Amino acid sequence: LIHHDSEGTFGVVLNRPIELTAIDLCTTLELEWCGEPDKAVGWGGPVQPQTGWMLFDAEAAGDSGDVKDLAEGIGFAGSLEVLRTLAEDPPEDLQLLLGYAGWGPGQLENELAEGAWLLAPVSREVIFEVAPAGMWEHVVRSLGIEPATLVATRGIH
Repeated sequence: LIHHDSEGTFGVVLNRPIELTAIDLCTTLELEWCGEPDKAVGWGGPVQPQTGWMLFDAEAAGDSGDVKDLAEGIGFAGSLEVLRTLAEDPPEDLQLLLGYAGWGPGQLENELAEGAWLLAPVSREVIFEVAPAGMWEHVVRSLGIEPATLVATRGIH
């Protein structure tokens, strides 16, 4: 989750890569990508899939635009200006995402009360080091939960 208040909640999905590379993305925006040629872009969520978002080492963006400090040393931005800066000299710690997840006022609280979500603290390791395919299991286990014990139904388990 990136932002939560009485008006609603905004977040991004981190464990769903799509078949698009940073080069593909930057080319469509007429930017040069100077990093790994096969750097993957992720599906950030179903809302406005044409919008782009970045999670990165906060120092990498310098003074290039509106950067939100998500957690210690982790920056979050969605501006073309920040993407341009990061594309010129991509940091090792970088997630590029298209789209986001959003909830209206009270919607997420209701889903939490129904047991639809687990909450875990922000982790630099998870965001930048854990492979997308293993991310969900890694986070669930970090909460002291055995994934096999979770039941895919509504309610508290």
